[in-house]
Amino acid sequence: MAENILIVTEDEVLLDDLLRLCAAAGTKADVAHGAPAAHLDWSSWGGAVSWERAPLVLVGDDCAKAPGLGGVAECGARGARRRSGVLLVGRDLDDSGVWERGARIGAEGVVLLPDAESWLTGRIADAAEGIGEFALTVGVVGGRGGAGASTLACALALTAVRMGHQTMLIDGDPLGGGLDVLLGGERAKGLRWPAFADSRGRVGGSALAESLPRMHGLRLLSWDRGESVVVPLEAMKAVLSAARRRGGVVVVDLPRRMDETVAEALVQLDLGLVVVPAELRAVAAAHRISSRARLAVPDLRAVVRAPGGPSGPRPYGPGLDESEVARLLGLPLAGELPWEKGLLEYVDRGLPPGCEEGGALARFSREFWKRTLSEGGASE
Repeated sequence: MAENILIVTEDEVLLDDLLRLCAAAGTKADVAHGAPAAHLDWSSWGGAVSWERAPLVLVGDDCAKAPGLGGVAECGARGARRRSGVLLVGRDLDDSGVWERGARIGAEGVVLLPDAESWLTGRIADAAEGIGEFALTVGVVGGRGGAGASTLACALALTAVRMGHQTMLIDGDPLGGGLDVLLGGERAKGLRWPAFADSRGRVGGSALAESLPRMHGLRLLSWDRGESVVVPLEAMKAVLSAARRRGGVVVVDLPRRMDETVAEALVQLDLGLVVVPAELRAVAAAHRISSRARLAVPDLRAVVRAPGGPSGPRPYGPGLDESEVARLLGLPLAGELPWEKGLLEYVDRGLPPGCEEGGALARFSREFWKRTLSEGGASE
């Protein structure tokens, strides 16, 4: 947002703490050193304009008794306009009068430091980012190796961009070869997963997006060519939470293994897709994956890939069509994913899966987003 957080206080120690929390939240603050004097009209106070425009106002308890913050100053002069997004910040846990002072200035809450520092940092970051709707977050996992989950994840993300949605694609599989390679952007500038390995707590959604490579209209978090193959649990939590707060659409390509980091990613999904070739052994393997994933993902669906290969026929075995595959897995059917002719040639030329708007991947992805977005919606 264009406007900064506003801090109103004459307490230098409190001011230092609040500026520190703003810095931790990745934002700046304007400071009004003291509340409006009782004998001045509201418009004469140096913080009046910021009070009107700031996404969040933090009023120190030392200023809460100022007449001008109570709505009407002395001599009938106009006082502070009542507004949302005002917090009274104090330190004395035993002072019951702080709640009355908060009500007097129209504060939506009272924050007592240092106990509430973590909460206040998050509240500052939310205000600075202008949090709206969270992103619709979709995870894709292969029911067996080589099922085509990464290919589908890329096609879904690319199609979401073409449909006008702000999109981030997250590569959660360190052993998958890198989605940047699949998208033809391994040399694109920007941060990769190892740069976020030490992330903890709050990461700004906009700052995250700006730090990542941009390719084909989307932001991508993938892997570098180094030896790191681990995403700590806290890093996954911080990064994926930031991506979701940014809004739009987030697509996560997930590994088939299940550890605490993958479990954290699953918990943050709105919808999960298990990609399963219509083969008996693939169904057996996918059953193990889906039985674990559904413990964390309330909405888990099957995407059944037609048999036959990219250039062969599509004969389903007796009694094993897409509906039967989904039934055997005990999952709703998200759709059948046909093979796309020429897909391997596209990838070899550095073109991303789903780039051919008339191809099978793009058609599947368009229909998927039309249905899914009409169910839950996503911010633009």
